[in-house]
Amino acid sequence: MELFENLVNFVNSILWDYVLIIGLVGIGLYFTVRLGFIQVKRFGEAYKRVFGGIFSKEENKEGSMSSFQALATSIAAQIGTGNVAGVATAITSGGPGAVFWMWISAFFGMSTIFVEATLAQKYRETDSDGQLVGGPAYYIKNGLGSKGLASFFAIALIIALGFIGNMVQSNSIADAVSRAFNIPQLGVGIFIAVVAGLIFIGGMKRIASFAELVVPVMAAIYILGSIVVIIIFHNSIISVFKSIFVAAFSPKAIMGGAAGIGVQQAVRYGIARGLFSNEAGMGSTPNSHAVADVKHPVEQGLSAMIAVFIDTVLVCTATAVAILSTGSNTLGLVGVGVTQEAFKIAFGPIGEMFLAICLTFFAFTTLVGWYYFGENNIRFLFKDKKSIRIYQIIVLLFIVLGSYQKVDFVWNLADMFNGIMVIPNLLAIFILFKESKELLIDYDHQNNKGERLHYNYKYQ
Repeated sequence: MELFENLVNFVNSILWDYVLIIGLVGIGLYFTVRLGFIQVKRFGEAYKRVFGGIFSKEENKEGSMSSFQALATSIAAQIGTGNVAGVATAITSGGPGAVFWMWISAFFGMSTIFVEATLAQKYRETDSDGQLVGGPAYYIKNGLGSKGLASFFAIALIIALGFIGNMVQSNSIADAVSRAFNIPQLGVGIFIAVVAGLIFIGGMKRIASFAELVVPVMAAIYILGSIVVIIIFHNSIISVFKSIFVAAFSPKAIMGGAAGIGVQQAVRYGIARGLFSNEAGMGSTPNSHAVADVKHPVEQGLSAMIAVFIDTVLVCTATAVAILSTGSNTLGLVGVGVTQEAFKIAFGPIGEMFLAICLTFFAFTTLVGWYYFGENNIRFLFKDKKSIRIYQIIVLLFIVLGSYQKVDFVWNLADMFNGIMVIPNLLAIFILFKESKELLIDYDHQNNKGERLHYNYKYQ
């Protein structure tokens, strides 16, 4: 067992310390330049696409999600423990400068997610139940013509997110609730499984409705709580942002020579945690963007960029500023304990309870989002409903099992499968990038001619 653990750690060190950071940032930079800095020039348009029709009563087609529901499901998966514990780890390991490099990862990631979402839209299919399905497995199969590579990706995603990933999410919830409210972890796990099962059984429609309702409220409450912390410690805000920018390029100027943190660590932990949080390029969120009911693929590509912005620029920054303004990162704590201490310093014991509740919602919405991504890939591999029911039962078992386990090794295993599934996705979006660019040209052409937006989906 020890040999296997060492192997997993070795693979992760290669994947996450070198290959994926270089690959994900490099592709994001390439896409940004080739798309003419789309995340800057089209940000206003993307914002209007997401929030302009939020109160629209127009019904989306049966078997699909509205554009906002697809975005909410995506954000549900993105905003999770990484926004709380991941940011804290980035700061304690890479110094305040890591926050700057998280922003950089989000900036380039916005162009990457645009390409992923447009390709997911173009190559989506309609299954035997009349339900839209799509994502990397589908654009690898239909775009690259490789069913084998597509199946490999689908299996890696199901294991990484649907099974192992959700085991870890349930453990995060059970641990936080148990600490704050003294409830047995197994009891919390069973309760999570029951509630999750009711949502899973409802299928796409119930998952979309849940995400649409919970995600905006969840993010708003957490950001509001962080803003209150910032207001309480407003005298330190200027020094906080100064430390972020200075430490990004000269950590010793802020941390001191004894800190042992250099620019390399700031870049490594900032980018790695930023990419893990917003998931741009990982191939997970295109599973929800694919099924959005939009008239043209580019519409959802623009909307997808906002998800990365909300996840990293808003939520992660709120966490980072709360930590740095209270100084909780200097107390020798690790992980979620750093963020929890920041809220405790600001609000007293009630701050711990507040963060436990926020973390519960973050982890649970991630759990639901990851379940859906896994189900989407089960539909790719197997065409019968029985397979979906079996998948649901296995996920619920992993939720209960994960709630009372110490899963450090399982986290590492999930990281490895996450990293493995990224590689075929990066290969696909790089090769198929030209098609995404052509879709953007077609979208602009229709708009410039004043035509009603339309696109003929080949595989539906």
